[in-house]
Amino acid sequence: MIRASVIMLILGNLIPVLGVIHFGWRIFDIIFLFWLENLIIGFYNVLKMLIANPENKVNWFLKIFLIPFFCFHYGMFTAVHGIFVITLFGQGQFTNSGFPSLNLFINIISSNNLIWGMLAIFISHGFSFSANYIASGEYRSISVHELMSKPYGRIVILHLVILISGFLVMALKLDFAGLLLLIILKIFFDLKAHIKEHKVLAKKNQNSQSVLG
Repeated sequence: MIRASVIMLILGNLIPVLGVIHFGWRIFDIIFLFWLENLIIGFYNVLKMLIANPENKVNWFLKIFLIPFFCFHYGMFTAVHGIFVITLFGQGQFTNSGFPSLNLFINIISSNNLIWGMLAIFISHGFSFSANYIASGEYRSISVHELMSKPYGRIVILHLVILISGFLVMALKLDFAGLLLLIILKIFFDLKAHIKEHKVLAKKNQNSQSVLG
């Protein structure tokens, strides 16, 4: 199943190439799309927290408090990150819009046809959620506490690479070649994090099943 989800991950990340060719996406559009992926990761992480370790009654009590806290904390984290992306890569086109609002984010998505890229990423993460987390039984061996912090490590490392690469692409004016390099870097770090995460969870799930057996 990891192989299938890896293929879906790669296909989802290749959508920006089509966006550059057919919709004229720029560096800002691609980085903004990668930021939107944070929201998708957060959405699926909430689902994971809801389903995690269902046989543990204490976990259900913890979920009542930890899930709303995660939504608030992660929501603030991604909102600040989104403001940085708009401010640093928007090239001044949003400075007259005042403090970034929800309507501004929606307008950016609709005016730049980013909905297709967002949908592709949503499907890719949804496939991984279904195939790895549900079908492979990862949900049985992970705790709500682990899921609370899991998205942050991946996002911080990945987006530091994206932001630094984005600045280089803009500074060197690499156009399509630079955008392609940015997408390749994103795929590389995504794959590395994806494979590492699911190998650890698969091993943990096997150990828990052997103990039960």
